Amino acid sequence: MSVKRNNDVLVGVGLRHPHFTDILTSEKAVDFVEVHSENFFSSGGAALSVLRQVRENYPVSLHSTSMGLGSHHNIPVDYLQRLKRLTDDIDPFLMSEHACFTWGQQQGQLIHSGDLLPIAHTRQNLKVICEQIDSVQNYLGRHLVIENVSAYVQFDESYLSEAEFLAQVALQTDAKILLDINNIAVNSLNFEQGNIAKSVEDYINVLPVGSVAQIHLAGATIPESGLVIDDHACPVTDDVWRGYEQAIKRFGAIATLIEWDNNLPDWSVLVEEAEKARVIAQQSLLSQDELRGDS
Repeated sequence: MSVKRNNDVLVGVGLRHPHFTDILTSEKAVDFVEVHSENFFSSGGAALSVLRQVRENYPVSLHSTSMGLGSHHNIPVDYLQRLKRLTDDIDPFLMSEHACFTWGQQQGQLIHSGDLLPIAHTRQNLKVICEQIDSVQNYLGRHLVIENVSAYVQFDESYLSEAEFLAQVALQTDAKILLDINNIAVNSLNFEQGNIAKSVEDYINVLPVGSVAQIHLAGATIPESGLVIDDHACPVTDDVWRGYEQAIKRFGAIATLIEWDNNLPDWSVLVEEAEKARVIAQQSLLSQDELRGDS
C-alpha cells in the first residue's frame, strides 16, 4: 500500500483498543496508524484480526516498547521471533523503538523493567546500542527508527548529549531517528529551566537533515510543582506545537504521529489533533519555501 500523499506531511494517530470500532466504521481521516507491537504478538485473536482489517485501508507503523536496544543483555529470541512474525504479517511502513534499556538480570534470571529506562550517553553504551540495532535490523531485514526518551534522571558520565548520541547511532547503523518533541519538552521542564523553544532548537540543530524519519507529538500533564511525567494524557501543548514548527522547517515533510495513551478522548478529537498537525506542517513548509524564494 502506498503511503505517499503528494508533497504533504503524512499525519497519523496512535491506534488503541477503544478506537477499533471507530477506525473500521468511520470515514478515513488520517494517513496512517501506529500501534504498539507487543499488543499484537499473539498468533491469533480479535486484536490481530482488527489490525489486519485496518491494514487493508491504512499503512501501519509498528512502535515497539520492550526491545530494550540499550540493554547490556541480548534481546530474548522469542521476543524477536514474535516481532518478525508480526512484521511479516502486517508489512509496516515504519518500525520504531526507543534509545533505552529494559532488560537486566536478577539472581541470574533475565528480567524486564516494564518501563523505558534511560541510558548514559557513553562510548560503551553507544557501542552496545549500535550492535543491538544492527543485529535486529539484520534479523528483521528492515531498518529501525530510534526514538529519544523522557529521562527522569541524568548521568554524570554522559559525554554526549542525547541528540549527539542519536546522531551517532544513525550514522553508525543506518537507522533513522524518531524525534519526539514532547519528550524534549518534558526533559526541558525537568532539567533545563523549561525554555522549551531553546531546548528544541538546540536539539534539532544537532541532528543532520535527512536523519529524521518520523515525529511524535503528545501532551503531558504539567503539575504545579515537582517532576513532569510524560503521560500522553492530554492534547498537544502549545510549546510542543511550536517545537513541531521548528522541526518541520528544519527536516521537511516528515511523517507525524499524534500519541495519546491515557484519558483517551473520542476518536473525533484525535482526528482533530491530526488535522491541526497537518495545517501547522503545511504552513511551516510554505513559509520555508517563501524564505528560499521557491515558486
